[in-house]
Amino acid sequence: MTETGARRTTTVPPQRLDSLLPPRTAAAPTRVWSTLPRELATMFRPRANDVAISIVQEIRRSIPEYARLLEGPFGTIVTGGVEEAIAQFIDRLADPSAPREDRAKLFRHLGKLEVAQGRSVDTLQSAYRIGARVAWRRIAEFGQSVNLPTVTICQLAEAVFDYVDEISVLSLEGFASAQARAAGALERRRRRLLELLLSEPPVSSQTVTELAASAAWTVPDHVVAVALERLDDDFDLPSFDESVLDDLEAPDPCLLMADDNDQLQSLREHLPGWRAVVGPRVALSEAPTSLRLARRALTFVNRDLLPDDPVLWSKDHLSTLWLLSDEFLARELAERTLRPLAGLTVKQRTRLSETLLAWLETSGSAPEIAGRLNVHPQTVRYRLHQLEALFGDRLTDPDDRFRMEISLRAMRLLGSD
Repeated sequence: MTETGARRTTTVPPQRLDSLLPPRTAAAPTRVWSTLPRELATMFRPRANDVAISIVQEIRRSIPEYARLLEGPFGTIVTGGVEEAIAQFIDRLADPSAPREDRAKLFRHLGKLEVAQGRSVDTLQSAYRIGARVAWRRIAEFGQSVNLPTVTICQLAEAVFDYVDEISVLSLEGFASAQARAAGALERRRRRLLELLLSEPPVSSQTVTELAASAAWTVPDHVVAVALERLDDDFDLPSFDESVLDDLEAPDPCLLMADDNDQLQSLREHLPGWRAVVGPRVALSEAPTSLRLARRALTFVNRDLLPDDPVLWSKDHLSTLWLLSDEFLARELAERTLRPLAGLTVKQRTRLSETLLAWLETSGSAPEIAGRLNVHPQTVRYRLHQLEALFGDRLTDPDDRFRMEISLRAMRLLGSD
């Protein structure tokens, strides 16, 4: 909340004063405090305790959330805060130029306390408004009883609400500071949790449960990891809810979420300017595997081995990931299995390889293979005779046929590399 926002919500005086108060300017607070009679401090100080009691009673009556808490240690803090606020107000009347930074610590502390108690700052701001109304009512009654000039009473009203403005902003600063620290601590716990879940070997389930509780993350049975790549620096970092663990600023950014998380289906909308590859669904203990396969798929996208989609699902490309899980072995197997083709020209080797793969994939007739390759059936028959001459009985051996097919498929994929 900005200072401007705080002023809108905390400084509206009672409607009956609107016509009496002069327009407020940036210099108005200083002018008001400097023109008020110094002797007012001496007049108000004996009545400070009664005003504090009235304010606490009204807060108790008007804010149910505080009513229960005022019975315990928190009540001592609130009561002390009210008394100190009144004392500071009176001190300001006595000497408007006195340093105020040390006294500001109290109101920043009250703002920080709201974060610690898990409340929004609105409740504290409401208490300040109540305190301002009660204080003004008591000041107005006293002023009338001692025949203070109307202009002085009006100036006191402005001083009261200016003072509440000031302490409200101080509490907002304390609240924002504590909230930022709390958010930072939570973010560090969530980042640490993500690191542990993606580490190998996996950590114990008890460790995960304990850290997940402190990181406000519900532990799912199954997860998917998402490997990310930033494509456009013009976009801000995306934002996900607490059900998603993320590390978006790492050299290799990633996400981890439950496999049934609704945000999975809207990744494209959540990630403008990014490329995302979703790893396979795995048990939570196997999260590193999901991320490893997602990152491998991402490298294949960048090498044009997989489609360049904004969001790619690795589960749709498992055969490619398996075939190319170890490129050295894939090339080594292909070299040994397809050695009969080695002595041919590149053009001959390409034509016979595509014919052999079509035959292995379909076990079809020459016309069927010809239709698949868009060549004449007689051409297919000629090539099949060549293959029989090169490979012989290996074409009828199931193990050899399997090795040939996976080798040809792998080489077809790597051929575009």
